Amino acid sequence: MSMSDGRTSDTKRGTERLVVIGGDAAGMSAASQARRLRKPDELEIVAFERGNFTSYSACGIPYWVSGDVPDRDMLIARSAEEHRARDIDLRMRTEVMEIDVPGGRVRARDLESGAESWTSYDKLVIATGARPIRPSLPGMDAPGVHGVQTLDDGQALLDTLATTEGRRAVVVGAGYIGVEMAEALVKRGYEVTVVNRSREPMSTLDPDMGRLVHEAMEGLGITMVNDAEVTRLLTGDDGRVRAVATEDAEYPADVVVLGIGVRPETTLARAAGLPVGDHGGLLTDLAMRVRGHENIWAGGDCVEVLDLVSGQERHIPLGTHANKHGQVIGANAGGGYATFPGVVGTAVSKVCDLEIARTGLLEKDARRAGLRFTSVTVESTNRAGYYPGAALMTVKMLAEHRTGRLLGVQIVGREGAAKRVDIAAVALTASMTVEQMTALDLGYAPPFSPVWDPVLVAARKATTAVRAGTS
Repeated sequence: MSMSDGRTSDTKRGTERLVVIGGDAAGMSAASQARRLRKPDELEIVAFERGNFTSYSACGIPYWVSGDVPDRDMLIARSAEEHRARDIDLRMRTEVMEIDVPGGRVRARDLESGAESWTSYDKLVIATGARPIRPSLPGMDAPGVHGVQTLDDGQALLDTLATTEGRRAVVVGAGYIGVEMAEALVKRGYEVTVVNRSREPMSTLDPDMGRLVHEAMEGLGITMVNDAEVTRLLTGDDGRVRAVATEDAEYPADVVVLGIGVRPETTLARAAGLPVGDHGGLLTDLAMRVRGHENIWAGGDCVEVLDLVSGQERHIPLGTHANKHGQVIGANAGGGYATFPGVVGTAVSKVCDLEIARTGLLEKDARRAGLRFTSVTVESTNRAGYYPGAALMTVKMLAEHRTGRLLGVQIVGREGAAKRVDIAAVALTASMTVEQMTALDLGYAPPFSPVWDPVLVAARKATTAVRAGTS
């Protein structure tokens, strides 16, 4: 074991050192932005990544598994070699084991050799991401059971699919990852069952909108088992998973994919005494500095962010946020100034050709925030009804009971449905009322929209409901 110590023993005289923990979206965006602002003789940048890949799209993994994206490397935005060519000392397969905040240093282990060493820092970025939720149930660690969070996870799943003779898959959980992986497995010719503890899939939607997703999944031939809690995973004589059990039934499985969700990976930060919130994520200020620490920043899936609609902290693990966090952190660590004001909770997904989108608050979110609200649902079409290819779209809109302030929008429909949520995302960011939304000057032509866009139809109905005082 090799260990170096001392606050400045391994720092060039007159040169600051920025250490980055985590080599994906937030971490390497921060490193790259800091490098743009500061030359190597002004700022040395050392980044640690415990996996085999850097700067990749985790959101693309289901589409790689399905075969829609044919090559893993297409998901990699920038390789380790490319980062190193830009004077970033990126150390792959190296895991940070400890953060010594008073000493301004981190202890890292080379996962190939086992050697450990201390590296001092003047500035630190924590971008440790999130980890898949893996319940402590019998059989959960059996061969054939996969979480899907990193490219390494995706490769391990593909290796299992290539060597498993059976064609039965069970997906545990029906959030974004669960739904997308279920479709991916169907495309690979598997008989898929989804076991979901909630009333309907997609708990990021209200149940009435989740029902539309449920129907689409069944239309793909997926067996949906809702309101069911997994109690154990059964294994065969060879130790491999063979079934997923609930209190009421057993579902045969040659492969199991966990789509239960993720939690912030803050083990290191907690051990170092850094502040975490109610959802387990690191707490930062507008500049993405860890609260109470001038030279430590954090971003990506390991942090909590301000919800601009409810005013509360939330954990929303999305690559869009992570890249923005990294840009802000890099600007600040590089001597500039930038802020990340918060989010409104926008996300999109799909099941086959059914597009799914949401932004702002769900009904349960609004209640939790103590808000009184009006809820309306409308059906319209994605283009003029007489134009070929017109298809139904369902839009649900929440508005504050007395003020009419937009609180949230959910959209489920066919082509052109999902990205319409961006209209609502902008309106939420601007704190618009639903009445103000009805005057938005949106683009119109029969191939793209009816004269009254479905989002504006919902805004008109919500305005009427607010005026009438209904809920």
